[in-house]
Amino acid sequence: MQEKKIMDDIKAGDEQAMQKVICRYSRLLWSIVGAVLSQVGTAEDMEECVADVFIDLWEHPQKYEESRGSLKGWLSVIARNKAIDRYRQKTKIQTIPLEETVLAEMGMEPESEKEEGLRGALAKLTEEEKEILLRRYVYQQKPKEMAVALALSVKQVENRLYRIKAKMRKQMEQEG
Repeated sequence: MQEKKIMDDIKAGDEQAMQKVICRYSRLLWSIVGAVLSQVGTAEDMEECVADVFIDLWEHPQKYEESRGSLKGWLSVIARNKAIDRYRQKTKIQTIPLEETVLAEMGMEPESEKEEGLRGALAKLTEEEKEILLRRYVYQQKPKEMAVALALSVKQVENRLYRIKAKMRKQMEQEG
C-alpha cells in the first residue's frame, strides 16, 4: 500500500516522494550496478546508471505496474539493464575480419592470393581451433583469460595457438 501511495505522489510530481525513493533504494541500485560494472566502469559510470534509473522513474512513472511486482524489483531490473548496456558500451570491440587479423599476426600483407589461402586454411580448422583464434586475435583475450574460459591450462592454450598457426602456415604453403 505504501508503494502505491509513493507512486501516486511521484505521478503527481511530488519531489519529496521521489526523494524518499532515492533514499530507500540508492544503496541497492549501487550494489546491482557495481556488480556489473566493477571490472570495466568507473564510479562516475556507476553513478550515472543509478541516476538514470531514478530519472526514468521520475519521467515515466506510468511504466511501473504494481501488478507485475514490487517497486524495488522493478528498479532493480532497470538498474541491471542499464548497467549491462553500459558494460556493452564500454567493452564494445571494433570487429576486424579474422582473416586480416591472422594475416597481420603472421606477418603477411593482405593480398588476394594470400587472402584466398588464408580463407581456405581457416575453413579447414575445427570449431575449437576457430574459437581459439577468435578469442586471441579478434577479442584480444590473453592466454590466461582464454584458459579460464576454455577450462585449459595457460600452457595448453599457448601450445594450441602455436599449433594452429603452424597448421595454417603449412596449409597456405601447400596451396601456393
